[in-house]
Amino acid sequence: MKARIKWVEGVSFLGESDSGHSIVIDGPPDAGGRNIGMRPMELMLLGMGSCTSFDVITILKKSRQKINDCIAEISAERADSIPKVFTKIHIHFIVKGVDLDHSVVERAINLSAKKYCSASIMLQKTVVISHDFEILIK
Repeated sequence: MKARIKWVEGVSFLGESDSGHSIVIDGPPDAGGRNIGMRPMELMLLGMGSCTSFDVITILKKSRQKINDCIAEISAERADSIPKVFTKIHIHFIVKGVDLDHSVVERAINLSAKKYCSASIMLQKTVVISHDFEILIK
């Protein structure tokens, strides 16, 4: 896997993925940015959240659960001093579907956290990551 970050101006960058997709990354105005893109640490949270969501949905579908929506709400805390690393991350899954089995949803989330989600497992080495979930009938 490869990626490319091209400086645009100030603290604005264009990130290009190996798969051919691009995203604008920028800083806040007080740091020289124009606020035209996401912050790097926001992207890190989104990457982890989408990685674990991918796993959870895949596992639930393979488990023949009738899932029709999955939202991962992510909250994070960062250190006060530089480097302002993440110190805590919490993921709250909202899983919607018909006749969803609570134990199967819980198992899918745990399998992602402990076995499949490369991003979460990598971050767990330095960050406290917690999960919870709710099931909504739709």
